Amino acid sequence: MGNLADYFAKQDHYKPKWESGDRVFGHWNKIPFVGSVVADREKDYILVHSDLPIKFEDKINYIIVVKHKDINFLKEM
Repeated sequence: MGNLADYFAKQDHYKPKWESGDRVFGHWNKIPFVGSVVADREKDYILVHSDLPIKFEDKINYIIVVKHKDINFLKEM
């Protein structure tokens, strides 16, 4: 009998493309943002903590839900 790591590695589940803490930039509702990945748990969406608050429809957002296609890695200078 193998260990639990082997058992879960064989399971057919979503494997994240982004790691927690990755620096990203992109557009959310046509608003540019820069932030850090909080979670990549689902196939279509990623949670991102923006560096600056984003005001959208009279509500201030710090954590936003973004699609994979709407973000890119933030390159170091």
